[in-house]
Amino acid sequence: MNFSLRSRNLFKTLAVMLALALPTALVISSADARVGGGGSSGSRGSRTFSAPPSTSTAPGSASQFNRTYTQPGAGMNSAATAPARGGLFGGRAGGFMGGLAAGFLGAGLLGMLFGGGLFGGLGGLSSILGLIIQIVLVVLVVRLAMSWWQRRHTPQAAYANADAGAASGPQPNQRSGLGGGLGGFGFGANANNAPLEIKPDDYESFERLLGEIQTAWSNEDVAKLHTLATPEMVSYFEQDLGQNRARNVVNKVTNVKLLQGDLAEAWREGETDYATVALRFALTDKTLDRNSGAVVAGSEQPGEVTEVWTFARRPGSGWELSAIQQTN
Repeated sequence: MNFSLRSRNLFKTLAVMLALALPTALVISSADARVGGGGSSGSRGSRTFSAPPSTSTAPGSASQFNRTYTQPGAGMNSAATAPARGGLFGGRAGGFMGGLAAGFLGAGLLGMLFGGGLFGGLGGLSSILGLIIQIVLVVLVVRLAMSWWQRRHTPQAAYANADAGAASGPQPNQRSGLGGGLGGFGFGANANNAPLEIKPDDYESFERLLGEIQTAWSNEDVAKLHTLATPEMVSYFEQDLGQNRARNVVNKVTNVKLLQGDLAEAWREGETDYATVALRFALTDKTLDRNSGAVVAGSEQPGEVTEVWTFARRPGSGWELSAIQQTN
C-alpha cells in the first residue's frame, strides 16, 4: 500500500512537471538558431507596424515584430527603453492566446494522467487518442482566432514624420531571373515616383551586410556587429548570444550566398533613409557544443531561407541592419 501511494505521488509530480514544461519546450523547438533567432525583430521607423509590400522573392506576407523598441503610433526614432513583444502571442506573460494554448495543453495532459480527458472525457490510457484529437482541434481554433485577431487589430503605421511624397505601395520590380542584375537582385524598382532611389551600390551593400553579419554572429564578435547593425538589433543579438553561452553552445552560419533579392519599399524619414529588401539565400546553419565541437542542432547540409531585411542609413554613414522579419 505504501509503495503504491508513493508511486502514485511520484507519478503525479512528474505529470505536473511535464505539463508545465511542455509549452516552453514547444516554443524552444520552433525557434531557429541563426541570426535573429528565426523571429521578427527590430524597427522600420514609422512603418514598423505596417507590413512591407510583397515581392517576387517573398510573395507572402512578413510576420509582425515580436521584438521591437518602437511603440504603436510612435514616429521615427521614438523607442521604448526595453523591447516590447508584439503580435497575438506577444505581450507580457506570453500573450493571451499563448497562455490559453499552453493552458489547454497542460490541462489536457494532467486530465489524461489523473483520469479525465482534455474536457473531462475518457480516463486512463484509452484517452490518449482522444487527447491527441482534442489538441489538434485546440490548435486549429487558436490559429483561426489568431488570424481573425490580427486582421482586425493590426495597427496602422504612423506617417507623421515621413516625407509628404513617400509612397506606401509596392514598387514594381523588373527581374531577369535568378542571378540576374547584381548578385541576384532585381533593378528598376524605383521607377514610379519613388521617394528614395536605391542604386546598384546600395544593393551591393545589402548583399555584403548579409554575409558580414552572419560571419560576425558566428564569431560572436559584438564589436563588429555594432558596425553593421543598429544598437537595437545588436541588443537582440547580445541577448541571443548570451542564451547560447548559457547553454554552452555556439551557432555557426557559413556558406552564405544570396540567391535572389528584390526591393519591397524605400523611403526617407527626416535624415534617415530606409530600404526594406526581400532576401532568399542559402546557408549552412549548425549549433555546436563549445567544448567538444559536436553538432547538437542543425546539420552540415545547406538550406535556404527567405527573410525580409530592413536597412537604415543616416547622413555620413553607411547602411546598417535595422530589422529582420520572417515570411509567411
